[in-house]
Amino acid sequence: MRKLVLILTATLLATPALGQVEVVPLAAPDYFSQGLRDTGLPADLWAGTSPALAREVIPSIGRKPLTPAARDLAWRTLATAAVGPDGAGREPEVAAARIQALLALGRPREAWAAADRAASPSANPALAEAVAETALIVGEDDRACRVADALTVGRGELYWLRLRAYCQAIVGDRDAAQLTLTLASEKQRDPTVSRLIGAVIVGVGDPGAASLRNGLEYSLSRRLALDVAAARGAPPAVAAILAESSAVAAEPSPAPGLAVRFARPEGRDAEFDALLLQGAASDPKVAPRYQAAALIAVALGASPTPEQRATLSRFEVLPGVVPPGRLAALDLAASAGARGEVALQAVAVVGDADGKPLRAADYAAIVSALRRVGLTEAAIAFAEEAFAALQLG
Repeated sequence: MRKLVLILTATLLATPALGQVEVVPLAAPDYFSQGLRDTGLPADLWAGTSPALAREVIPSIGRKPLTPAARDLAWRTLATAAVGPDGAGREPEVAAARIQALLALGRPREAWAAADRAASPSANPALAEAVAETALIVGEDDRACRVADALTVGRGELYWLRLRAYCQAIVGDRDAAQLTLTLASEKQRDPTVSRLIGAVIVGVGDPGAASLRNGLEYSLSRRLALDVAAARGAPPAVAAILAESSAVAAEPSPAPGLAVRFARPEGRDAEFDALLLQGAASDPKVAPRYQAAALIAVALGASPTPEQRATLSRFEVLPGVVPPGRLAALDLAASAGARGEVALQAVAVVGDADGKPLRAADYAAIVSALRRVGLTEAAIAFAEEAFAALQLG
């Protein structure tokens, strides 16, 4: 009996107490995994991408002019559901910047795909505002109000006071709504916001004209059944929502342009020969354009012979307008096979130009980098822009 007691005692001492549970902290969510699956970009898009570059470039997208090819590449890159850049993909501030960039690019549906199930926005005002603003634009007012109610940091900021006043008015809590609107007005007077929220609170009278400066004003104007189509100054995301109701049929696809033909091996050598002949012409109005075009053709994959390389070396093509460091970093990202980083750097090249037309050297660097990492459609789109600028179609 004594032996049995000793065995039981030893067993109990060797076994963890029943009430003890090992607590393992949950990993932060990867916000970039929320988005679209059909953007044409791969699930490993962000593999090898510099987190520091993502933190730098993503918040800047939409703040400077972009060409059509850059805009298209930017929204597809940011909208893709893929595990984000190491570390940065789990940062709420970067997630917020991603959503805001999609709004700035006029892609509200894509922004909502990234924002709809964003984890824990209530703990980060930047992410909470991005989610709430997107919800208001796409007509998910209840979700915006839930975000405002759950916010734990920065509840007294102007944006949240105005949104809570609106949400309180929606559910018929007029006294609370009026008090919250008064607090917001004490922080900053805005006759338009006060007029619109006041009209929702009272529910009668003339609310005046629609206003579309942001998601809240668009939602207010829509709820009040105002003529939003007649309003001016809508930001890109709101303008995109308004355009949905008046969408026209897509135009037929144009015939393959010069960039598409150079991207295909068939017949490329003959076309490249023609470019070099024109580039070597004596006409000073013709030669520079074709010399520049030859650089784009090489970036698309043309393989010059040794003699053609010698011809290329004599071409006088102007240097790019973008800082060489950016172009060097773009080239290094391509060499590393980092697709997402190449995409961000390509968009950043256009942003760095700050509205100035890119030169052939800039376009050639972008096209080459995109082609090398397999982003062929984007490479062709940039090359078409370059050829069009050179008036080569």
